[in-house]
Amino acid sequence: MCGRPIFDLNARCKSGTNRPEQGARECVASAIARPGPQRTVLGASVNIGSESGSWFGNSLRLSVVERCAEKRPSGIRASGGNSFGRNFVVTTFGESHGGGVGCVIDGVPPNLPLTEADIQIELDRRKPGQSRITTPRKESDTAEIVSGMSDGVTLGVPLTVLVRNKDQRGQDYTDMEVKYRPSHADATYDFKYGVRAIQGGGRSSARETIGRVAAGAIAKKLLRQIAGTEVLAFVSQVHNEVLEEGTVNFNTLTMDQIESNIVRCPEPEAAERMIKAIDAVRTRGDSCGGVVTCIARGVPKGLGSPVFNKLEAELGRACLSLPATKGFEIGSGFEGAKMTGSEHNDEFYRAEDGEIRTRTNRSGGVQGGISNGEVIYVKVAFKPTSTITTKQKTVTREGEDTELRAKGRHDPCVVPRAVPMVEAMVALVLVDQLMAQFAQCQILPQAKSKPLILESMERQTEAVEAASLRPHV
Repeated sequence: MCGRPIFDLNARCKSGTNRPEQGARECVASAIARPGPQRTVLGASVNIGSESGSWFGNSLRLSVVERCAEKRPSGIRASGGNSFGRNFVVTTFGESHGGGVGCVIDGVPPNLPLTEADIQIELDRRKPGQSRITTPRKESDTAEIVSGMSDGVTLGVPLTVLVRNKDQRGQDYTDMEVKYRPSHADATYDFKYGVRAIQGGGRSSARETIGRVAAGAIAKKLLRQIAGTEVLAFVSQVHNEVLEEGTVNFNTLTMDQIESNIVRCPEPEAAERMIKAIDAVRTRGDSCGGVVTCIARGVPKGLGSPVFNKLEAELGRACLSLPATKGFEIGSGFEGAKMTGSEHNDEFYRAEDGEIRTRTNRSGGVQGGISNGEVIYVKVAFKPTSTITTKQKTVTREGEDTELRAKGRHDPCVVPRAVPMVEAMVALVLVDQLMAQFAQCQILPQAKSKPLILESMERQTEAVEAASLRPHV
């Protein structure tokens, strides 16, 4: 183990009565010379004792200590936590003020028609400088597909999307080089790595999510093409302004409704209240948090696994990996804890088309960790932006008390731009699970005449078009 002695030994060293140190050095040199393969000696300590009150034939207690940079045990590998997914694997790269950011996607099926415009639509919804309630940083966030494509279709090999950074202002972060921003990742990055990218927060910046949104655009296209699945998100709360439950019909919600205002709330009156709430904190150099609700409709039955890889667990992990997230709910969420079983249970019935459905959807489209064909809906809570211009107490990297009034360009509330980020993470989970379902459950014939997932997908496409008006709670 790192830092522990490789061995201890007692040695009788022949040294003169007047020069015990020389004998000690000879013993140490002999021990260090044989630490064994794959070991590097950091140092040795020697305790010299006496026998019979004299130095002659002195007794040595020798301890040789191994260097901390020892060989890693077989089967253990380091992981930087920069990749997501098992079948549709997304690895993001880049820092806020580096040359660029993006992603590498391994597992994109071949022959998917794809253009940079397909990705740009989603990146434009995420990019900074959209309105007065977002960061004023100006970036075009232009997507470049630099590998994995030929003649307008995917090749089935790793696909790389690059977005180059252009509007960096490193001088805004001079103070933050030595002062930690409260509730930011500055301190924890130092604790973990001992070094960090000062300008823009490096990997802790929300610019890292560009790679996620780019990958999510491809995932959303796959889901639509293969299963008729649609993923949409909207802002349901800003600070204390909450969109009342049941206001939005999950079966008829459209992208146009969501994009009709700068806060991305589909209900106009609630949107105006939310915009005012953001303006109030923005003008005084503060920030506020909020909630993004995301729905996925037309999801085939059978996605997910029953134990550790439950669909809701995968969705929670994905959404909580986004910057500034602090909470996740699916279906009834924490409100479900206040109900009885008879109040909460979703009763089954057979619809006119023969499909087994539920009369309500407090389960949020997932039961037993597996999708049941109903609308999946989740909520993701985002904390207030950490970097604010209001003066705050903090410490330096050396631990000295100080004050900080942060500079830079930051969102007063992250949720308007977080909408496409949440959509992306939900889509990435669903496409990963869809591919896993095909890999495991469609190899051998099932008891039914047609594989359940294929039958479900055909019905879901029809259901999306019909836009049933059934209540979601």
